[in-house]
Order: sequence, then structure tokens, then C-alpha cells
Amino acid sequence: MNKPGHIHFAAASGESAQQALAELIALYGQAPLERADVIVALGGDGFMLQTLHADSGLPVYGMNRGSVGFLMNDYVVEDLPERLALAEEAVINPLSMHAQTADGALHRRLAINEVSLLRMGPQAAKLRISVNGRLRMEELICDGAIVATPAGSTAYNYSVHGPILPIGSDVLALTGIASFRPRRWQGAILPSSAVVRFDILEADKRPVMADADSQAVQPVLWVEVRSEPLVKHRILFDPGHGLEERLMREQFA
Repeated sequence: MNKPGHIHFAAASGESAQQALAELIALYGQAPLERADVIVALGGDGFMLQTLHADSGLPVYGMNRGSVGFLMNDYVVEDLPERLALAEEAVINPLSMHAQTADGALHRRLAINEVSLLRMGPQAAKLRISVNGRLRMEELICDGAIVATPAGSTAYNYSVHGPILPIGSDVLALTGIASFRPRRWQGAILPSSAVVRFDILEADKRPVMADADSQAVQPVLWVEVRSEPLVKHRILFDPGHGLEERLMREQFA
């Protein structure tokens, strides 16, 4: 990007992030959000997602002041405007989740990393899965299921043995969580144009919640997930440390 003239700093509530916020504002000043060229987010991946969900339209450069920093750059105080000018931009399309809860209400959420369905009680969930209106799995007995974007494929999806997807690829990962039956189901890789629908079977007996980047809806009767190409989130990375390189390193760690 061009060298920014106006930087808006935002920080998580933790002590480390707040100290960094004070230090950077003292050095570079604080532009109001409506006049800023770029947002510098101080915290971990959770705070980065929170900042992106605010949907300012501005590019966001994260510096790690949290516990997890996959979406963040290293925290370095010196020469920040120069680093921002050299940063590489990645554009991410989120997922759109539509869900109906047991009270009949309809809910919509956006998710940059993943939409997760999770059992709420001691019994396994029973899910019926359709893709683009066609039934693909009559019954999946499991702890839950995930639909993940390429950017989110190294997060919760990867921890339950889902695939890492190349950034920029037009695909989504559909991954089961502790699948019991069919026991050998390994999930699926779907085109980004796919509309994935989950119908909750025996919903009263086996309640399920839906979670879009930690935005919970519960208990749900059905959930539909699709990519949202009209929404674009812009993330900045130091040269040579962009999402593509980070995803590659994860696979050879």
C-alpha cells in the first residue's frame, strides 16, 4: 500500500495490548477512524477477527500482543509507517451463516474463519447434510461439524484433522468433529460456490449450537452456510510473511 498518512490504532483489553497502544500513540499519534488510511490492531487472532468484523473497509495490519498470532505480524515499534507502506495485502471473503433457532427466529452471522456446529448436551449430535439442495449425508452422528474458509483452515478445522486449504483457492473445507457414524468419514472439500445445509435431527433430545467466529446462536434447527463474495476483508502482512507463506509453513512444521 502507499505510505499511510493517518493510522488508527485499536487494542484488545489485555495489559500487553494496552501498553502497546499507549506506546504507539505516543510515537505516531492517533487518527480518528473516519480519517484513517489503515488500522493497526494490537492483540491476538481473536481481536483481529473482531476488528475485521467491524467492517470499516480499511486494511488492517495486526501486531501480536496476544496468545495466538497466525493473522498477526511481529510487534515492532520502529519504522511503522515504512513497514505499512511495504506490507502485502490479502483479501478474504467471509462465510455467511443463516440459522433458525427453536423459537422460530432467523439469524445471520458472518465468519472469517469458520462456522461450527457443536453439540450442547451429553449426547452426540445427529446432522443431515445437503449441498446445493442435494442430500449428501442422511445422518452424521458426531460432536459437530465445521465449514472453514482457506484463511480459517489452520484454526479449529486443522485441530480436528481437517485439511489446510491454499489461500486464494475457491474451495471450502467441510470437516466432522469426532465423527462416530459414519466412523471413517474424512470430510469433504467443496467449491466456494457451494451452499451447505445442516438439518438437526432429534433437536429436542440432541440440541446443537451454531458458532460463527465465536458469535453463537442456540439451539438451532437448521443452518445454511455459503461464501459471501460481496464482502471483502483486507489484511496486511510484512513482505514474505503473508497468508500463503504462513499456510505453507504450517504444512511443513
